[in-house]
Amino acid sequence: MRWDNLTVEADEQARLPGYRESAVVRRFDAPEALDTRFYEVRARSALNRVPRASRMPFKWTVNPYRGCSHACSYCVEGETPILMADGRTKLLKDLRRGDRIYGTVKEGAYRRYVPTEVLDQWSTIKPAYRVTLEDGTELIASAEHRFLAHRGWKHVTGAMGGPNQRPYLTTNDRLLGSGKFAAPPEQGPDYRWGYLCGMIRGDGHVGSYDYERPNGGRSERHTFRLALADAEALARSQRYLEEEGIETRAFAFHAATATRRAMNAIHTRKRTNVERIRDIVTWPLDPSDEWRKGFLAGIFDAEGSCGREAWRVPNTDPLIIAWLTACLDCFEFQSVVEDPRLPDRIRTIRLLGGLAERLRFFHLTDPAITRKRTIDGIALKAQGSRRVVSIEPLGLALRLYDITTGTGDFIANGVVSHNCFARPTHTYLGFDAGRDFEREIVVKVNVPEVLRAELARPSWQGEHVAMGTNTDPYQWVEGRYRLMEGIWEALRDARNPCSILTKSPLVLRDLRLLQEIAAVTDVSACLSVPTLDEKAWRATEPHTPNPRARLEAVGELNRAGIPCGILVAPLMPGINDAPEQVEPILELAAANGATGAGGIALHLRPGVREVFLDWLRSQRPDLVSRYEQLYARGSYAPRAERDRIAGVLAAARRKHPLRGTQAGAFRRNARSPALDPPAAPQRPPRAPAAVQQALF
Repeated sequence: MRWDNLTVEADEQARLPGYRESAVVRRFDAPEALDTRFYEVRARSALNRVPRASRMPFKWTVNPYRGCSHACSYCVEGETPILMADGRTKLLKDLRRGDRIYGTVKEGAYRRYVPTEVLDQWSTIKPAYRVTLEDGTELIASAEHRFLAHRGWKHVTGAMGGPNQRPYLTTNDRLLGSGKFAAPPEQGPDYRWGYLCGMIRGDGHVGSYDYERPNGGRSERHTFRLALADAEALARSQRYLEEEGIETRAFAFHAATATRRAMNAIHTRKRTNVERIRDIVTWPLDPSDEWRKGFLAGIFDAEGSCGREAWRVPNTDPLIIAWLTACLDCFEFQSVVEDPRLPDRIRTIRLLGGLAERLRFFHLTDPAITRKRTIDGIALKAQGSRRVVSIEPLGLALRLYDITTGTGDFIANGVVSHNCFARPTHTYLGFDAGRDFEREIVVKVNVPEVLRAELARPSWQGEHVAMGTNTDPYQWVEGRYRLMEGIWEALRDARNPCSILTKSPLVLRDLRLLQEIAAVTDVSACLSVPTLDEKAWRATEPHTPNPRARLEAVGELNRAGIPCGILVAPLMPGINDAPEQVEPILELAAANGATGAGGIALHLRPGVREVFLDWLRSQRPDLVSRYEQLYARGSYAPRAERDRIAGVLAAARRKHPLRGTQAGAFRRNARSPALDPPAAPQRPPRAPAAVQQALF
């Protein structure tokens, strides 16, 4: 892009949260810059720690820009789960007035869990801090926010004296709560089969038998019946059977009495239905994790109980007992088998670990019966590994969500929380996650100088710095600000290992600097190339450089001695995931000497989910129902879909093998296609490393 003849307007100023000085607001009279504002700010820090939950093999990144003018329709954001009164979880952003959640009240010597109501919700923008716990939980909150520790309510930060004197968190504190929440199951076909197996083996009846007709002939009768007192489990079972093509009829099994609840049932006498049900409840030879989760939920709904004391499942069938304990072991639950040696040979599986493990079971497996998931009245105790490991400022202001409840607190990701909590999105600075993310761009004009100072600190250990992990530093406005030149120079002078992920060949402008870095430390590059299809590219990445130009840049970098691979991401079902779409990318990547290729299926987290689905409705309405089904349970596509997409990429790799590196970048591990993480570097000065490190 040519910048020398552009009209620059700088007649506005704006105050952005978290910055001492007002931002200078600029507009550029260029086609790419129409309707876009650039907020020039002076950042107080350049190095940003990558959250542990991201599972990236590096800890640090540099983001000279916040927001991205590429206008891609699939950028990702975060979410915070809140414990609801039905024992499930709901995102903080989705809470509404009147929702029932869990809070706590003080009763005698203990604080206990009780249901409470959300009375109001609002948001504020304040400087944010990250509190990290020993079990890996990360909590983002303002300095004034309070968490419940074993020694009482503690603010995130405070002082022993002066105007900020108040109780505050230290690494000697342990936070109270139920423990980090587990992700819910995907409830795909494997989960459904597992649930039905547990439910029907636990409480159902399936039979076929001969009987004599009145005329003396013989015939065969087939029957299936499932009778339950809990309508939730019965309705789920009937729905799952319908999804397997099995129609059942509901009927009243028996009316309520003084000592027993009413029971309803579903049944079928169709031979093909009964045979299909037999297939479903057959023990699998190689059960998947989703089947195991479904089985645990089904057998618990059928046979289990969970009061204030313990989680238990009784049964007389040794085979069911064996499968139950094996599935619990698979997810590292601790349990014991209680054998009272009664005549009916009943034995009981009891789950150990208290409330934390009980909730982990409920969230991981999602049984249907709400009454069994209650934790009403259970005492709050400082169990588990919830010791505070660190409290660190993020260096920016975020939008923090407040809710008012009847108890004045709530349970956020397993920790008792008071007042506000955060969800980090582009709303950090008062912008929305849709249009503003593309048109309101924050430019940290002093990042090179700040980075140079931070790399020179005695406390800095020379860890790998990965760029492009949040927003692309080579979006087109970099042609005007040229911030990356100073960033590369700072990394070169500090001999600090680094890498770059980008969608733009503009990285070639700084090729000389990359070569200078390669002479003193490890550096690598990765170009994101999700598609070569012109229509798909223009639809999903309207303001990015041509994907073929990106692959040519891969060749230029490799020929210049800078190891460079590609990332085929995101792979979007029905848009760019067909073998005939992926294979040409790998073919051109191989021709350009790519060191490897990784791939990631599309994520749709809250905020971005709405933006992407709006785009889908306007551009590909034929795919809307498919995506609503695929992402009905959360931000990630079901495992089966992710495995299918990974298989497409693996097949393309085999057909078009890439050259790799001596150290082997972009190796595939057992979980996903990934790059080897960088080794911890020595402090400069040091000799050039012989092993190339990779980005993912």
